[in-house]
Amino acid sequence: MILRTLAPLSLLLSTAALAQAQPGTAPEAVSQARLRADVDRLVGFGTRHTLSSQTDPKRGIGAARTWAEAELRKTSKACGNCLEITLPEKMVSGNRIPTPVRLVNVVAIQRGTERPNEVVIVQAHIDSRRTNEMDFTGDAPGANDDGSGTALVLEAARILSRQRFPTTIVYAVLSGEEQGLYGGRLLAEYAKAQGWTVKAVLNNDIVGNSRGSDGYVDDRHVRVFSEGPRADLDEKTRKAQRAYGGENDSPSRNLSRYIATLAGQRSDGFAVRQVWRADRAGRGGDHLPFEEFGYPAIRFSVAVEDFHRQHQDVRVDNGTPYGDLPEAMDFPYLARVTELNIAALAALARAPMPPVAKADFAVKTYTDLNWTPVAGAARYAIWRRRTDAATWQGDPVLVDAPATTTRFEGLRGDDWVFGVSARAADGSESPIASALPGGQFTPLAP
Repeated sequence: MILRTLAPLSLLLSTAALAQAQPGTAPEAVSQARLRADVDRLVGFGTRHTLSSQTDPKRGIGAARTWAEAELRKTSKACGNCLEITLPEKMVSGNRIPTPVRLVNVVAIQRGTERPNEVVIVQAHIDSRRTNEMDFTGDAPGANDDGSGTALVLEAARILSRQRFPTTIVYAVLSGEEQGLYGGRLLAEYAKAQGWTVKAVLNNDIVGNSRGSDGYVDDRHVRVFSEGPRADLDEKTRKAQRAYGGENDSPSRNLSRYIATLAGQRSDGFAVRQVWRADRAGRGGDHLPFEEFGYPAIRFSVAVEDFHRQHQDVRVDNGTPYGDLPEAMDFPYLARVTELNIAALAALARAPMPPVAKADFAVKTYTDLNWTPVAGAARYAIWRRRTDAATWQGDPVLVDAPATTTRFEGLRGDDWVFGVSARAADGSESPIASALPGGQFTPLAP
């Protein structure tokens, strides 16, 4: 087999495909004014606590959900009813929900034109809270947490719905996050029930400020959190990882690497700072239930958090303002995070699924690599990096479909990690799936 080298991943997307995925080249640009208006409208509901009123037309979680649904229906009408609106719901109770309550997500589905069962999800939670997480009557503005993420999802739908993609994009506004990640679990259950092949979940939670509670400012980075060992590890895979590696190569971790590389395309220097943890210390978000189901999922969050402006009653103590209000947000920063999400969604929705890959190198002076064929793939890119390297290194090797195997003579696999990505005919590239135990972008168990 003749092997040819490719350019690095930053050049793998063809010029045409990259132009479509890049921010600013969509039919319309991200609007800071719309983002601000959406956040202001969400704050205007007073509280969006999961246990607040579901029937009051002006105040509470019910009114907020109804408004978000109306915005997505408005977007759908503008694109010729290209979005299917669905409202998954269930009754839930738990530690922070002492009495069973009706939990509802607002979901808009933009079906792919070729492989509609392949799905990428962008999501945020609409609910808010006060200092006392059980107080559902007082004001809980929730501007940044997570009005910022909700506004991002609505803006992504407005822009991307004007394009068509071979695979499906799902825009999701979730409830119940502050009471125990209930909305994320409900959507993960819904995805499984629909039989979706979930390629990626982009969870956006607290993405609209650039100044920390200590005054430190960082408006040039967004953090992306990803799990190491995957949450759905079974004992067989756990033992295999101990023998062969893979602790740093979950699909979520390689999705994070993909987003970081995509951010490198930007001309303004705005970049991803990868945080190799499932989430912030002692805290959680709606991407975690997806990881438990075996779906690749990451969390976007601000580079520096203002802890005075989240989970706090609105007040001033000793001259220090508290409370999650729009005045503490940075809307140009939120626009940049929104642009990056839109670029990632477009790239992922155009790309094939990552293959399931396996490397055979034990007690050999060569390495055999094989992978599953992928629908929509014209070629496959073979990647490698040293076992102690943070990112994929050098130029990959290109193998034309339908080939699904190759051999590297003289390459001793003990010293390397291998991965494979799938490339569509237009150059759109999937994330890289590691050829180590647990590296596949599909659940380990049915």
